[in-house]
Amino acid sequence: MTVADNLVSVRSAIAAAALRSGREPGDVILVAVTKTWPANVILEAIAAGAADLGENRAQEFKEKVTLLGNRARWHFVGHLQTNKVRHVVGACELIHSVDRPGLAESIGNRATAAGAEQDVLIEVNVAGDPNKHGVEPARAVALALEVQELEGVRVRGLMTIPPYAEDPELSRPHYKDLAALSAQLVAELPGAEALSMGMSQDFEVAIEEGATIVRVGTAIFGSRSTR
Repeated sequence: MTVADNLVSVRSAIAAAALRSGREPGDVILVAVTKTWPANVILEAIAAGAADLGENRAQEFKEKVTLLGNRARWHFVGHLQTNKVRHVVGACELIHSVDRPGLAESIGNRATAAGAEQDVLIEVNVAGDPNKHGVEPARAVALALEVQELEGVRVRGLMTIPPYAEDPELSRPHYKDLAALSAQLVAELPGAEALSMGMSQDFEVAIEEGATIVRVGTAIFGSRSTR
């Protein structure tokens, strides 16, 4: 299967899951996660219609944006260190992984200095997984409201990464929890409806539970390349 074939398959699955949840396929943004993949493979995805690309390492993000430019909309989906903010802000459509006030402040300062505003999501550790980043659920809405008050930053919604499970149904409770938190946030902050949840193994379940953005790498590109 080629990258183009895989994209067709993933889009078809997204459409079916959206319809099952009473939504239109266009309500869900597919972010093709390009971690470790070289430019020629990414260009295949772009040629096949991938409009949103995701990276989770700041240095690799910078390199690929420099090389590929604005051929697609770029998302930063990984853990972001404060000292790497400069590589991401201004080149990124959406930062999915704000999980602490200090990071948000650095993003805001960088964006403000450039005369811009950076869209972000608040990352929530819904499962309380010690191996994952993210604010605890009880603090998520408060953090989102705190971040929204910063100059240069605009909160667009929430993101989560549950523990990996072969059975996608094991992810469903975590996505239900994030959707419930989203409803609380939107009541306080209308316009922050984005829900970034779901990856290659469970994006259909995530869409059924309300995902508006799914982050898919392996199902499009295959097993990870090595560098």
